[in-house]
Amino acid sequence: MLVLALDTATPTLVAGVARRSGDGRVEVLAERSVPSGNRHAELLVPAVREALAEAGLALGDLDAVVTGLGPGPFTGLRVGVVTAAALADARGIPAVGVCSLDAVGEGARTVVTDARRKEVYWAAYDAAGARVDGPGVVRPEDAHLTGPLVGDPRFGERLGAPVTPAEVTTAGLLRAAAEPLADPSSAGPLVPLYLRRPDAVPPTSFKPVTTS
Repeated sequence: MLVLALDTATPTLVAGVARRSGDGRVEVLAERSVPSGNRHAELLVPAVREALAEAGLALGDLDAVVTGLGPGPFTGLRVGVVTAAALADARGIPAVGVCSLDAVGEGARTVVTDARRKEVYWAAYDAAGARVDGPGVVRPEDAHLTGPLVGDPRFGERLGAPVTPAEVTTAGLLRAAAEPLADPSSAGPLVPLYLRRPDAVPPTSFKPVTTS
């Protein structure tokens, strides 16, 4: 099975192509990790094209698409989820969504990523890599997180413990999507994990316009 993996939940956009064998083994054929800030819409499709070209593949060769569902900022998540859904629909192949935090690191750990507004997104995992708590969003000073911390090291001081640098990877996305990839009929809808309301909201009042 040839799988395209996407994630736009963090400031580093990920687009990769991997081969998943029948026994669940994953071979990453190509990957692009691009510091993207708020430029996901501009950079995602070129990154997909580059990854496919490096792997010597075309969109028509793909058997499935995996995308990170966040948590993350509204605009970035929409770009990745919509792109994954559109590509899968165009090719008539399954689209599988996973929690992006599940694709960061391995084994027993607590993942922390930048949630902006001086907060972090977090989730905790057991030794087998299964999520046992979260995802959630919290101020680092109020988090009281335990276990090895991985993710964004900039929050180590505010969390009171070092954070081992780690990011979303193609291999991590496929690992998180193992069950639905084995049985695509079990994949649910692509529903982004926003966790909180957007920064931009419709105005609640309007200033009257007068003409003279």
